[in-house]
Amino acid sequence: MTETSTHSAVALRTADATIALRIAESALTVDGRTSMADFRTWFTDCGTRNYTEVDRVPLDRLANWAADPVTGNIGHSSGKFFVVEGLEIERPGHWVEHWSQPIINQPEIGILGIVVKEFDGVLHCLMQGKVEPGNCNGVQLSPTVQATRSNYTRVHKGKPVPYLEYFMETKQHKVIADVLQSEQGSWFFQKRNRNMVVEVTEDVELLEDFCWLTLGQLHQLLREDDLVNMDARTVLSCLPFSGTDLATLLPDTERDAFTTSIMRSCTESEGAVHTTDEILSWITGARTRHDITANRVPLKGIDQWKHTDAGISHETGRFFNVIGIDVRAGGREVLQWSQPMLEPSGDGLSAFLVKRFGGVLHALVHARVEPGYLDVVELAPTVQCTVDNYMHMPPSDRLPFLDTLRTAPESQIRYDTMLSEEGGRFYHARTRYLVVETEEDVDLDAHPDHRWLPLHQLVGLLRHSHYVNVQARSLVACMHSLFAPHTTP
Repeated sequence: MTETSTHSAVALRTADATIALRIAESALTVDGRTSMADFRTWFTDCGTRNYTEVDRVPLDRLANWAADPVTGNIGHSSGKFFVVEGLEIERPGHWVEHWSQPIINQPEIGILGIVVKEFDGVLHCLMQGKVEPGNCNGVQLSPTVQATRSNYTRVHKGKPVPYLEYFMETKQHKVIADVLQSEQGSWFFQKRNRNMVVEVTEDVELLEDFCWLTLGQLHQLLREDDLVNMDARTVLSCLPFSGTDLATLLPDTERDAFTTSIMRSCTESEGAVHTTDEILSWITGARTRHDITANRVPLKGIDQWKHTDAGISHETGRFFNVIGIDVRAGGREVLQWSQPMLEPSGDGLSAFLVKRFGGVLHALVHARVEPGYLDVVELAPTVQCTVDNYMHMPPSDRLPFLDTLRTAPESQIRYDTMLSEEGGRFYHARTRYLVVETEEDVDLDAHPDHRWLPLHQLVGLLRHSHYVNVQARSLVACMHSLFAPHTTP
């Protein structure tokens, strides 16, 4: 390495450490440009202006949507947005070696972006109060921009997307995060969105459905059910919340042993059970070892799925349904539309088992195979499932760690909140996000698809595509919310 390139590398590391420190300081600030009392008033007003009225209708009565007469695939008349089609999966050696299912194919890449700006020396995030037809409770906090390509190119002939220009033309701004990330690999076929965080210095016009909040305030709100939406959580997880001095930000008198273990988990110099090279080799090995084939097939006639007036459902009643909805909305780019949606058969569970090694908190991640992934395996929570789909099985046949996590005593629970999944494609999809601390050993030889990672390694992997799945990214954001002791806003 030449002297010039060495100096450049040192400058890059210094810049990364600086932004990590600014992010951490914002996470410790709960009294920002907007007080929490003002936020509550603003959020209530958003709920008044922004609403959806949703009626369930048969799939064959959706305006501008139709099933192809040959394949049965359900698509929009414009050829845009997405298609519901069939997927046939072969997984030799797995406990289920063959199955078919409906899946959403949405090949276009959308933008999920948060604008950040410094006020009084503290970074603030520009968040949007946004309603989606699949939300169980109306308005939720979303990124500054949350839009598919079809939406921001205005295929629907609706209003333009506010603040889009900050993410389309970034040369004059500081790009803090910019990475393609996957979405639910059991419900989407190779779906990706561009996750971005862009810092601006100029004045930004504040529109009525937008609000400036610190990370500390967002972390407080992440402890409330169905408030911070999935798209906001995935973008927040991509922040470079990892540096060399984060463990010293709070005095010893202001942190307990668990908070200290979280801060050390965010600190690169505190080390890890496995080196990053070892983790990368393990992931590559998992992608090589697991054999799965997923082929797109006609939706018409896929095995074990029945078509009725209510939609498409599995003959067992488990997994999910494909339903149709008519929507009337206020505060959206378009005020009326129809679409298909996926409706899960029950609430999900996404949980990390965590443990301290040398005082550094590590999460037990799972190298998980899903048929819609672009690269076979992504790192997932310790357990990720719809619990009801497994309760008919004897305990010995259930997912590893499922019963340990779902029945954990309160004394071991560090985070426990019900959060909504993406409300633009999924109807009332909710997941219990859970973090449970243990002192028990885990035999990794008996569980070769699991490894212990600290937060700084997960954050490092999040700078790249297709390493950490959307459920684990939500949990990373939730664990960052434990960075400082919790106080009631």
